[in-house]
Amino acid sequence: MPGSIPGSGWADMSDIAETPAVAVVPPSRFKRRALKHKGLMIGTLIFTVIVLIALLAPFVSPHDPYAQDLNNRLVPPVWYERGSWLHPLGTDNLGRDYLSRTLYGAQISLLIGMSVMLISGAIGTALGLVAGYFGGRIDLLVTFIITTRLALPVVLVALAVVAMVGGTLGIVIAVLGLLKWDRFAVVMRSATQQVRSLDFVEAARASGASQLRIILKEVLPNVMPHLIVVGTVEAASAILLEAALSFLGLGVQPPLPSWGLMISEAKNFMFFSFWLIAIPGAALALLVLAINMMGDGLRDVTAPDSRS
Repeated sequence: MPGSIPGSGWADMSDIAETPAVAVVPPSRFKRRALKHKGLMIGTLIFTVIVLIALLAPFVSPHDPYAQDLNNRLVPPVWYERGSWLHPLGTDNLGRDYLSRTLYGAQISLLIGMSVMLISGAIGTALGLVAGYFGGRIDLLVTFIITTRLALPVVLVALAVVAMVGGTLGIVIAVLGLLKWDRFAVVMRSATQQVRSLDFVEAARASGASQLRIILKEVLPNVMPHLIVVGTVEAASAILLEAALSFLGLGVQPPLPSWGLMISEAKNFMFFSFWLIAIPGAALALLVLAINMMGDGLRDVTAPDSRS
């Protein structure tokens, strides 16, 4: 499953969109498949732990993540000779406790990933459902909009907008949410086209149901597995993209403890205090890995028997 930062093309989404949208797995079979899928279980476990860490950060953090102590700058973690249990993961160049900043950094990354997924998912799903269901000129218009969006490199556009407007947390979420809806639109359009002519949709039309009711009650539930899988991919991609922006100094601004910003602040000390980059980098990689494993697992367990 693709999880890279650069703008996605049509080919990137073929492995998701080609699955028949009508093959909805019954809940009992879904549960059995999910429990047997090691990747899904491991990814879900890791993701759950990170979510709990983010929720409990205010209660378990040993220090204020913003408190500076210049007398304790660059204290190494406890596994180094000069380490101290007062700061188990050491301190940064301003004497801030690294464990506390890492715990609070989970909040920032999860907030960005989930928020961007919801914003881009709402935009892309609406466009994909409308284009796939109505077809014709509406489909041509939506396809043109999607193609235009795919012609814009996400990283460069995000860099330009954030550089002009500013790098606050809200702006970063809004910019990424408005840029990363294309995969939702492509997959939802393809899945909706497969569903719209099936018998239960025709029966709903014959019974006099409105177009909106058919889309929301008949079509959307049958393409929901695809929506969930794409959502996991986009959440991981948004987290990586925010980290890249923060590393370049155009994402989340200090003193917020973003993992990408922590890596950026540590780059000048990487040859002398390697843990300053290794700790937030490992946390970021673990979160993205967990989300991608969940996405791969959900794709497998929701696939038809012939593809599972």
